[in-house]
Amino acid sequence: MDYRFLGKSGLKVSVLSLGAATFGGGNEFFRAWGQVDDAGASRMLDMCLDAGVNLVDVANSYSTGLAEEVLGKALRGRHDRVLISTKAFFPMGEGPNDQGASRLHVIEQCEGSLRRLGTDHIDVYHMPGFDAQAPVEETLYTLNVLVQSGKVRYIAYSNFSGWHLMKSLAVSDRYGWPRYVAHQVYYSMIGREYEWELMPLGTDQGVSALIWSPLGWGRLTGKIRRGQPVPEISRLHKTADAGPPVEPEYLYRVVDAIDGVARETGKTVPQIALNWLLQRPTVASVIMGARNEEQLRQNLGAAGWNLTAGQVAKLDQASDQTLIYPYWHQRAATNWGVDRNPPLSMVPALK
Repeated sequence: MDYRFLGKSGLKVSVLSLGAATFGGGNEFFRAWGQVDDAGASRMLDMCLDAGVNLVDVANSYSTGLAEEVLGKALRGRHDRVLISTKAFFPMGEGPNDQGASRLHVIEQCEGSLRRLGTDHIDVYHMPGFDAQAPVEETLYTLNVLVQSGKVRYIAYSNFSGWHLMKSLAVSDRYGWPRYVAHQVYYSMIGREYEWELMPLGTDQGVSALIWSPLGWGRLTGKIRRGQPVPEISRLHKTADAGPPVEPEYLYRVVDAIDGVARETGKTVPQIALNWLLQRPTVASVIMGARNEEQLRQNLGAAGWNLTAGQVAKLDQASDQTLIYPYWHQRAATNWGVDRNPPLSMVPALK
């Protein structure tokens, strides 16, 4: 297992990390992802530790705290071997202050996560959404207090726009507070919008990417192909509407290309899709969820090898997307030789 620095911090994380959204299955939405119980979670954690994985990602809102509880039980006696990433933002009750990034909600949810996880600190604490009603200064000061108290080690965010990040970094720099070191972002071979602005911004500002839903909301598992119905057992039946739309012909074109590379390498479709992400700029770790041990074993096989440059180029071409403005103009300007923003192929990975 390889390890990479998380942004400009000194923290090293494994290139593959375990996603615990499948733990618990406390409501219909999360049951569609998985229903891993206490014993199953412990076995999955054993498999990850044996493979060198050192980061586990969860959230307070996954099954309304149940996923954290299940993970906390699995971590007993081995907290020193695992970095914990969790979050606070989404509703945890019906009251007016039970969501968002206010000082009240963030502190309450941090304390709740510590209790459910059975630990005295959170290694990477995320704000998984931008709260337009809470002052940025309030949120970042609160995170600074949690870092100073030792309850949080590093801070990160998720699903921000570019200006959300820049405003937050500017506030942190102004007051000398901790900066966001990572962006947990949706990015897959069939969802490449992250490359348009957030990836160059991450390179410029030293913010790494932690990838969620790397298999395109369950579409790059190898079970969905041209002319075949969605498998009977698939979270897409219940969660597709909550995720990004994908044109069928585009999906089949990408899957056809992955199938070709899979035949060349002897790897599976998910392993190809995950390995492709590991070679993208700014990516520190790809979060892999699994509903069972076999899925996890397959996903762990995505590390320790690399696609060739030719194979990456083939997959890049098949998954290329129509850009929106101003990104199509910036790409055209680069081709004309008058734009000073480097194309994706020239953006260096974070070191």
